Amino acid sequence: MGADEVEARWAGAWRPEQVAGRLAGFAAPWCVAAGWALDLFLGGQPRAHGDLEVAVPAGAFGELRACFPELAFDAVGWGRTWPDAGPAVLAATRQTWARDPASGQYRFDVFREPHEGGTWICRRDERLRLPYPETVERTAGGIPYLRPELVLLFKAKAARDKDRADFARALPRLDAGRRRTLARWLRDAHPGHEWLSALEQPGR
Repeated sequence: MGADEVEARWAGAWRPEQVAGRLAGFAAPWCVAAGWALDLFLGGQPRAHGDLEVAVPAGAFGELRACFPELAFDAVGWGRTWPDAGPAVLAATRQTWARDPASGQYRFDVFREPHEGGTWICRRDERLRLPYPETVERTAGGIPYLRPELVLLFKAKAARDKDRADFARALPRLDAGRRRTLARWLRDAHPGHEWLSALEQPGR
């Protein structure tokens, strides 16, 4: 599938409140991730998003899948997709696109996160482990989102223009404790990262 086709098939992506409405009462600690998570933390949506990403413990993916019986879930990895993937492919991959079979449109993207019981494990650096309640925050309306320090840690690897813009937008809203936490995680995962100097300057 070419990049243009992928982009076209994400044109009908859902918004966070649509997924949250369907997952009301879902017991596992799922959350909105990536750029949408920062929007939920900061309030407002300054740019369009190409998709909607959510995260769930890998062991709870089957339960999440059952909440959307009308959708197919295509595993994604190594530049290809596996339509309506079965257990073997799911075990070998971590990303899944929820697809409307009738239209072919993708609705949301699921990251199946590594974990040990109730402990979240960072897929980029397995030394970083946190109890799940420490990874998720909520909007006033109850939508769960990945805490901003973790969103920015994931964005730091590629540091594309949109990631730099997201960091610049979030930085003034990060208090001293959040800045120290993100700086510590960046030093461990990405020593010398370009964002460290900004995080270590008080009052920015």
